[in-house]
Amino acid sequence: MWSSPGIRAAGAAAVALATAVTVAGCSGSGNTGSSDNSTGRSAASAAATPSPTRSYPLSTAPEVIPSVRKHEAARGPGWKPGPDSGVVIAKGSEGLADEGKLLSQELKISYRGAAAARAGDVELALASGSGAAESYTLTARDNTVRITGPDQAGVFYGTRTLKQSVRAAGVMPEGVVRDAPAFPQRGLNLDIARKYYTPGWIEDRLREMADLKLNQLGLHFSDDQGFRIESTTHPEVVSQQHLTKAQVRQILALADQLHITVVPEIDSPGHLGAVMRPHPSLQLRNVNGKPTQGAIDISQPAAAKIVDDLQSEFAQLFPGRWWNLGADEYQALVVSNPEASYPKLAKLAVQKYGPNARIQDLTTAWTNDRGAALGPYGKKLKVWNDGLFKGGVVKANPDMEVQYWTGREFGAREPVAYLSEGRKVVNFNDEYLYYVLGQPNNFVYPTGKRIYEQWTPLVLRGTKPVPAKYLPQIQGGVFAIWGDFPNAQTQDQVAQGIRLPLAAVAQKTWNPDKPPLSWSAFTALADKLGV
Repeated sequence: MWSSPGIRAAGAAAVALATAVTVAGCSGSGNTGSSDNSTGRSAASAAATPSPTRSYPLSTAPEVIPSVRKHEAARGPGWKPGPDSGVVIAKGSEGLADEGKLLSQELKISYRGAAAARAGDVELALASGSGAAESYTLTARDNTVRITGPDQAGVFYGTRTLKQSVRAAGVMPEGVVRDAPAFPQRGLNLDIARKYYTPGWIEDRLREMADLKLNQLGLHFSDDQGFRIESTTHPEVVSQQHLTKAQVRQILALADQLHITVVPEIDSPGHLGAVMRPHPSLQLRNVNGKPTQGAIDISQPAAAKIVDDLQSEFAQLFPGRWWNLGADEYQALVVSNPEASYPKLAKLAVQKYGPNARIQDLTTAWTNDRGAALGPYGKKLKVWNDGLFKGGVVKANPDMEVQYWTGREFGAREPVAYLSEGRKVVNFNDEYLYYVLGQPNNFVYPTGKRIYEQWTPLVLRGTKPVPAKYLPQIQGGVFAIWGDFPNAQTQDQVAQGIRLPLAAVAQKTWNPDKPPLSWSAFTALADKLGV
């Protein structure tokens, strides 16, 4: 059983005091009378002296990132791993074996699998219907820890709390933690198209994300500069430096173990330079025949086919429920008069959708069609906010979720415009959450301090929050790394640069309350935890 130095000292003092009282009682006999009487008086004095006891102050919440949402304090020594400690799985919860084995390795205690808990143990258990998704209850009492949750993810997050608390303070405080995320989507978005990252680097980020209770990794693997995953349907589009499918499967297996969903993105109809490089006839050209950077000619059936081929191939590689269609920054729409600059597209829009149709309608239809082509794979669709346009004849699929990143691009509107349509929105606010290599276009590397002190998931654009009534539609927040100038930083410099911002995002998306720590105390804790 563990106790703090102060408590150990108090206990020792109590023992010394009790001993002194007993000795004084014995010496007070004056050595008169028989030895039997002396023995009796000594026994009576000893019986009258209370046994030494420990008195514990009320416990405080564990030191973890993100902070727990509710801790019920109790008196007691708490729990710390000991030589006889082990991780056990409750009967009927055998699916938690991976979580249990990982925790045993991290705490350097044994793993006993499906077995009855004993003193010093950590028990993991599924408790159907015990709370919201990803929630957990952690009870530290009587030199044992019990972590329960309605799903494996919740129990896993409970093990993250235990691991961090032991690392920070050597102990899990006595009491009960009842914890759950405020938002269902919390994560990191990684541009591997413009900058190649090694599989090991990506896996390290997954482990860091898991300790912070982040649950989503976006992979932007196709852009003008590169196509970074092996393809069998169109091997000609793949960049020389790329991830093999075997490497991706290994990444996905680790993500699954850590309860992180990987969201793939093949952005279209813009950002397709790498796909079109071996297919130059598919590139959009303006009225003067000049090629338009990254833009595919959406009037050509072959353009739809190559994108659908790739999407179908990778929808089978990535098992997660989400798919990002992209849809942003189609360069045909950023000129002053799209219809005059691209008369071929303008003519087709009218032919297909009527006299009032414009190129934006043709583009919206393209995005709808690419989403429909993914129908057999059961994906839920995401798009960037500037890919959904105001007005128009063709309406975007109402089920597409908006990743709101900017208000500066063509087609972008205030966040409320999307929320008032009833759309769900994920916060990618480029004011706080965009780590753009080389800092082009007035971007600056975001700081964890600014995120921690100023940003919340309600702050979707700039620094102003949307009305609180839209909170149920806000799905969370994601920190994004973009490789505009890929050589501006090494991958190790990127890892160091995003460490505290990512921890701040984890805090603000898990616990919506004002953070309990100052920024300096938060950074000190992050350093102590190694997150």
